[in-house]
Amino acid sequence: MPDALPHPGTQLRRLMDAACVPIPGAFNGLVARAVRDAGFQAAYLSGGATSAAAGVPDVGLLTLDRFAQAIREVVDGSRLPVLADADTGFGEAEMTRRTVITYHRAGAAGLHIEDQVFPKRCGHLDGKALVPTDHMTEKVAWARKASDDCSGGAFIICARTDAAGVESVEAAIERAAAYVQAGADMIFPEGLRTEQDFARVAEAVRTLRTHVGTRPYLLANMTEFGKTPMLPVARFAELGYDAVIFPVTTLRIAMHAVTEALKELHDTGTAEGLLDRMQTRQELYRLLEYTPSKPWEMPTTSY
Repeated sequence: MPDALPHPGTQLRRLMDAACVPIPGAFNGLVARAVRDAGFQAAYLSGGATSAAAGVPDVGLLTLDRFAQAIREVVDGSRLPVLADADTGFGEAEMTRRTVITYHRAGAAGLHIEDQVFPKRCGHLDGKALVPTDHMTEKVAWARKASDDCSGGAFIICARTDAAGVESVEAAIERAAAYVQAGADMIFPEGLRTEQDFARVAEAVRTLRTHVGTRPYLLANMTEFGKTPMLPVARFAELGYDAVIFPVTTLRIAMHAVTEALKELHDTGTAEGLLDRMQTRQELYRLLEYTPSKPWEMPTTSY
């Protein structure tokens, strides 16, 4: 029997200790395979992309079980550490514990939970509302204990705060400090509007220490058409960030192509003019690691 790999949370920590990690979103197993094939070392499961792929808006409509299924598909498809969106934790403290354990069992490296009032909204939209700080710190503490209980603490607990867009950057920094004290391994300041805001949060977080005495990791969100300026991963690294997610990039690219193709198919009645824009059968089979006429063996992932 082969030696088990380290927990994916441990793998992701090692990557972040070495460099700022770009983490593209994968909204299904095939996209997850493409993320790995492109050379990325981690993948992200976005609540917004997962919801949109199911045909519903990102307002907390999908269930915990649906997210767990999506995580398993992305983990199996990518065979990479997967950081997963958990929205507001699917409930109060007890449900947050269940969410951590469920995501861990599905194979995720870690999750992030946010301090919005349910039903939540995309972090780059207006009209958000925050739960009280002590409400969120209770969830983080329950998540921390759940990680300790189910993974020996390897499963990453990331706390997202939307306070910058609702109140101020100073409020986001204050909440970040409270969340780290409650047990967060990583801080995700959402909806920052300037490069200077990212620098201010990073400088403040550098002074904090997690439950194991280390500096918290910092996660940046590089979503398109939002409030945050488009910054490259190299610049986030210079500012002190350890990972950058691209949550909806693949979905937006795919749906733009699908929409254009459907219009042409509707107008012309044939897909012949689309052939040079398609992934070929051979390219698909290569990505699936499938050779027709030969048995297909599902890759194993162990940790």
